[in-house]
Amino acid sequence: MIQLLFTLLLAEVLAVAALLFRTPLRRLLLLGLDRLKRGRGPLVVRTVAATALVLLGSSLNSMAKIRARSSAEEGSFLTPTDQVLLSRHLLEASLIGYSLFLSLIIDRLHHYGRELHRLRKNMEGVMKQNRVLEEAKSKHLDEINGRKDEIKSLTEQIKQMKLASEEKLKQSKTAEANAVALSKQSEGLLLEYDRVLEENQGLREQLQRLDRHFSHSDSKKNL
Repeated sequence: MIQLLFTLLLAEVLAVAALLFRTPLRRLLLLGLDRLKRGRGPLVVRTVAATALVLLGSSLNSMAKIRARSSAEEGSFLTPTDQVLLSRHLLEASLIGYSLFLSLIIDRLHHYGRELHRLRKNMEGVMKQNRVLEEAKSKHLDEINGRKDEIKSLTEQIKQMKLASEEKLKQSKTAEANAVALSKQSEGLLLEYDRVLEENQGLREQLQRLDRHFSHSDSKKNL
């Protein structure tokens, strides 16, 4: 019994040491504990823990009986046989107690190890998402900068087109003013043309009267 308890205690110490350090053995041990906690594993563990507690209670009860018997029979002195039995029961109780304590530590280390593994996975996921977001942000910033350059170029083109339109507007206004002036000038020329035509018509009429007058005078002289 004592050899079995020593073996169990040594195995638990090695398991605790393996769980404390990040080695491939810890991963295997965590996987083994995960499988142990599935299915009927918890029931088996509870049964073993209950048996250990019963054995611990039995050892403590035996120690109490030995002390009570020795006190009743021979005062406060223990016989060599009682001392050996008491030491044996004390060793068994100590080993069982240490085993239960180490099993509790193993359970907590397993729990914290799984939580740490989950947190690391979550952290890796968050870091990956942050990298993706940073890449998307950088790409978005590049697109924004490209859009800004395009907007700046379009703004310059709009300014140039505005200046060109203003120049065209000035030219159109100048052409319109010239057209108005030419229109007024043509109107003046038309009036002058009409006046000249009237004068020409008057001169023609005068010439015709003179011709008729000279013709009448010549006819009289011939008579």
